[in-house]
Order: sequence, then structure tokens, then C-alpha cells
Amino acid sequence: MSGQAPFTQSPLDRQGEWLSSYRFVPRSAERGRILSTGDGILWIRGLPGAEIDELIRCEDGSRAVVFQVASGNVGAILLEASDALSSGQSVERLTSPLEIGVGDELLGRVIDPLGRPLDGDPPPVCPIRNLLDSPSPPIIARDFVARPLLTGLRIIDTLIPVGMGQRELLIGDSGLGKTSVALDTVINQKGRGVKCVYVLIGQKRSTVMNTIQMLRDNEALGHVVVVVAEATALPGVRYIAPFSGCAIAEYWMRKGMDTLVVYDDLTAHANSYRELSLLLRRPPGREAFPADIFSLHARLLERSTCLSPSFGGGSLTALPIIETREGEIASYLPTNLISITDGQIYFDGALFSSGFLPAIDLRRSVSRVGGRAQPGAVREEAGRMKLDYLQFLELLVFTRFGAKLESSVQKKIDRGRILREILIQDRFSPFSPTDQMTWLVAYNHGFFDGLEIPSVKAALMGLVREGRESGLTLASPREDWDRLLGRTR
Repeated sequence: MSGQAPFTQSPLDRQGEWLSSYRFVPRSAERGRILSTGDGILWIRGLPGAEIDELIRCEDGSRAVVFQVASGNVGAILLEASDALSSGQSVERLTSPLEIGVGDELLGRVIDPLGRPLDGDPPPVCPIRNLLDSPSPPIIARDFVARPLLTGLRIIDTLIPVGMGQRELLIGDSGLGKTSVALDTVINQKGRGVKCVYVLIGQKRSTVMNTIQMLRDNEALGHVVVVVAEATALPGVRYIAPFSGCAIAEYWMRKGMDTLVVYDDLTAHANSYRELSLLLRRPPGREAFPADIFSLHARLLERSTCLSPSFGGGSLTALPIIETREGEIASYLPTNLISITDGQIYFDGALFSSGFLPAIDLRRSVSRVGGRAQPGAVREEAGRMKLDYLQFLELLVFTRFGAKLESSVQKKIDRGRILREILIQDRFSPFSPTDQMTWLVAYNHGFFDGLEIPSVKAALMGLVREGRESGLTLASPREDWDRLLGRTR
């Protein structure tokens, strides 16, 4: 249904008389009518030219996105709640996809997935806008992941390194510290030139407030954009949240900068997508998820990459978070995301209960980039450390039976226990690459051998303080590290 806007008259001249000519401004638009509304869903009659992911505007001014195109009907998801919306009202097709404002104006802000402020400050003025759903960079534009994204965590930076442009999955049951590791990583980017986007999907308001407060307390909010779609938000808003965060980070990547996006978490996102799909009568698949949930997450995560120098050299690193139930990683969503990403960091409930924090299970964790994403000196010292630690975990089984062990086996177990104590790390206490190098050299040279386990942490921190005061860097010769160890023995 098309309509024409009424003519408009020219303004009064200086003498207050109307000019004799009229100015006509014709405008045509495709219109339809709402058949029913509820649960964040619109069913619309009309709009024969409507396309998936296209914006439409309702009579009361609220917006929706076309989500389902059927014979004679269009299903849309609401992006703005309105009590004035009812069946029989008209809707207008806007023939444009969903966009969001991007740029440095968003740094330090808390916004919703539509770009509206949630922090009480005026709306950010962003002259540049990006599409929420855009194609991922082609193969020719991509480069090898070779630069480290430093988390500041000893266990990750030395044994499961993450590179700029990598997609590393954080996976485990609820309450095991996945968000804490993500926040540690974001906070550690302060002063490193990495711009971060933290996307909170389907979280309680208390969780959202705690996350924002942690960033503020650690003076990290200045390099972060927080995109929030609370649990009480419309399912359509929760659905677009990760795409909004990706579009914001993509702008900086294409400008040649390094960016990091945390999706916390994609389980809530998948549940929102399932809710919308079932309401719009899409056929359910495994675990009632629509069959294209794999494609949806793959399309999102494929936009994370490291661009080649000829395309600007920027990078977009993704840390998607997924929740398991009772440690089951073979369920539908975890297996999907494991196959999409470049590795996973697995959080184990038994380790958490024993006090090994962060509760990362090295037997199930892997980085498919590996040592290529580590500084050369750290890579050389880390060497076979992960393999030796896994061997220690196997040998530890024999100690449960009280068996008498050979001296060489007992020595491996003792060193493994010391390494396990070193890898335990408090929140918000990051280690720089030089700090990592300090303890790696010390451990490899037997500095901690013979110490009682309760004394390891104090010796570690004393050694790191001495290393910081000495001014050593990754480029320092080995003789300087040896002198440091000699002074601190």
C-alpha cells in the first residue's frame, strides 16, 4: 500500500505574506497492517517486498526487524517495547538494514544494542555508522595470527597463549570463573592500545552493575565499550546484542587498530534465538534449537581475524563464553562453538572446589595458534612445560595408593606440585611478559626446588619484585637473568 505526503507550503517572507508557489515533496512507502502482537513478535499482513533483517517502523514510532517471510505474512521481532502497539495499526517498510553508531565516542560508555545510552549521560554523537550484520573479511585480506594478546594470567600466557585475531572459547559450568578471566583480560589491555567491547547478553542487572563497577574500580572503563542486553530486555534486543558489539569493534579493526570482543555469553544468545524462532513457528532441531544456530554463530565469529598489512593490519580477537551443564562438552551448543573457534579454555568444577584458581583444566584446554602467539623469549622458556605438567597429573595418580616411587618420578611430582602452586593466581593481579619471563627462568633453573608449598607464593612474588626493580626486559641477555637469580637465592 503506497501513500503520498501532503504538500507543504513555503515559509512566510519578511513582509508576512504567503508566496504564491507551493512546494510538493512526494514520498512513497510500502505499508502493511499488524495482524497480532505479543512476546516481542509482530505478525504483519502486507509488505510484499520485505526482506530478512530489514527495518520496519510501526505507527507508534517503535521499530522492528523482519525475521520471517511467509506466504502473505511477515514475522518481525520488536526492538523497542511500546504499550501503544496493537493489532490493526499500520507499519512502514524502511528498506534499510539495522545499523549502529561506531567510533571513539563510545569508549567509556554503557549502551544498549541499539546504541542508546544506559549510563545516564547524553547519547553519544557518532557520525559513522556500521551495519550490524556485514560480511566477514575474505581470505585474501587475512594474515597469520602471530602477535600475542596478553591476558596477564600465568596459566594462559605461558601454556594456552591467545593471539590477536584468534577466537578462543571460554567454556565451563556456571560460576567457575569464566567472566573473571574475561574481565582480567580486558583490564590487562589498559595502556596496550587494544580497544575492548564487552557484550553482556541476558545477564541479571546485579551482574551487569558488578561488571561495570569492576571495570571502573580498575580504571579500565576508558578503553572499553559495554553493550548491555539485560535478561529483562526484549528477546529481539538480546538477539542483536553480539552483532552490535562486533560492528563496533570491526570499525577499529578496519582502521588498523587491535580490538577485543567478549561475548558473555552465547548460551543466553542462543536461547533468545531459539525463543524467537519457536514463536515465529520455525521448525525446531536438536534440543529445540533451529537448524541455523550453527550458521548464526559461525557468521558472527568469522568476522574476528587478523588483517594483512595491505588491508590495514588491524585485528579483532573474540572471547566467546559458553555455559555447560555438569561439565558436558558434547552437547549441541558447546560442540558447535568448539568446531568454530581456534581453541578453548575449559573450566573445571573439581579444580574450582580445590582452590586451583583460575580453575582451568589444561587437559581439555587447547590453543590452535600455540607458541606462534607468544613472545620469542617466553616461548623458548615455556617449551615443554605444558606437556611436563600433564605428565605430572598422570603421575599424581600413583601417590594416592602410597606406592614407593623412584627418585626421578618423585622429583617430577615435586616439581609439578610447585608449578601447580605457581599457576594459582588472584583476580586483578596481572603479570607482564617480563614478569612471566622471570618466573619461567627461575622455575626452569630450579630456583623453587626444595621449597615447601606454602612458601612458593611468597618466593614467587619476591622474585618478581626484584625483577621489576632490576629493569630487565625480554631482550635482556641470559647472564642478566642468571645474576638476578643469584641475588635472590
